[in-house]
Amino acid sequence: MNPKKTPREKVKESARKFKLETKKSINTAIVAALGFLIALVWRDVITEWVNELTAMSPVQGKLISALIITMVCVVGILIVTRLMRVEE
Repeated sequence: MNPKKTPREKVKESARKFKLETKKSINTAIVAALGFLIALVWRDVITEWVNELTAMSPVQGKLISALIITMVCVVGILIVTRLMRVEE
């Protein structure tokens, strides 16, 4: 049987849940900000590299560029998601 919680216990539980959600939100905001900063810094480097790769290819530019950048971003998202896990 589950004993009834006192009002104080309910408040503590609610505060714990709020703290956990706040931590998750802050982690998400920080990761998004850092990801945006990284994207801005690497944008020119990646563009130049992809332009050199696509110059050798019969299929030009944007398709190959989109595929390469998508793969890099998906791998990055997977890595960050594993590193930033929040224990519940």
